[in-house]
Amino acid sequence: MPLTQRHKAYAAWLSVCFFWGTTYLAIRIGVAHLPPALFTGIRWATAGLVFLAYLRLKGLAWPRRREMGHMAVIGVLLLVVANGCVVWAEQWVPSGLAALIVATLPLWVAGIETALPRGPRLTWAKAAGILLGFAGLVVLFFPDIQAGIDPAYFNGTLALLAAPCAWAIGSLYAKNHAVDVDPLMAAAVQMVVAGVVLALIGTAMGEWTRMQINATGLAAMAYLIVFGSIVGYGSFVYALANLPAAKVSLFAYVNPVIAVILGWLILDERLDGFVALATVMVFAGVMLVKSSRT
Repeated sequence: MPLTQRHKAYAAWLSVCFFWGTTYLAIRIGVAHLPPALFTGIRWATAGLVFLAYLRLKGLAWPRRREMGHMAVIGVLLLVVANGCVVWAEQWVPSGLAALIVATLPLWVAGIETALPRGPRLTWAKAAGILLGFAGLVVLFFPDIQAGIDPAYFNGTLALLAAPCAWAIGSLYAKNHAVDVDPLMAAAVQMVVAGVVLALIGTAMGEWTRMQINATGLAAMAYLIVFGSIVGYGSFVYALANLPAAKVSLFAYVNPVIAVILGWLILDERLDGFVALATVMVFAGVMLVKSSRT
């Protein structure tokens, strides 16, 4: 591999680490000004249409009808349910805490895989990792539990727990229903499907009457469209094509740290010993789970 291409691949990986880490802050700012379903729906629909236009200009063919069905299911699970839960929850839950909960995704994947009829067996390392990771979440919310959790905050936390669960189910569905489609084309279709579904949800919930356009909300949406979706996902696909998958997957350890630090610096979110200990426990649990898998 030419040195310049390797440099580009690592630059793409670094952009994934940074930009996907900043999306939690952008979401937190955005939902303070715009209703969550429409905010998220417009983001994904716009990014998906931009991708589709670009890929069609490059001459890529449309996916077949059977493949469209599978991609629609994946788009709903990953972007409508999983990402939608994160956006809805961040109306009440700080962005850094949201990122740490989402970082438990490998624990959910491991647990759900083990529960499948032909799934891998539950090893001691995997069981210990799952328990350690979720114990980290208990530590994370221990100060809130002591103080008494507000009902809206509690519901937001439950939604955040549902987010990585839905993402794990969507990921496993995608793994077992592989499609012969360019990754960017598949992502574009998933984004457009999710955007339409979320817009319909927002309409059914009467969010258009609460849609007060302002500069801050639009800036957050534009940032998520350009850097969270187009640049972030494009960089992810490029890095995955030119670097080992194990190296690329390390971004999952960087994103939550960036989210926690930015939330603390910009929004004065909590950053204390409980957050630090919970971060270590969640990451240690994830590492145990990954080390027990082939």
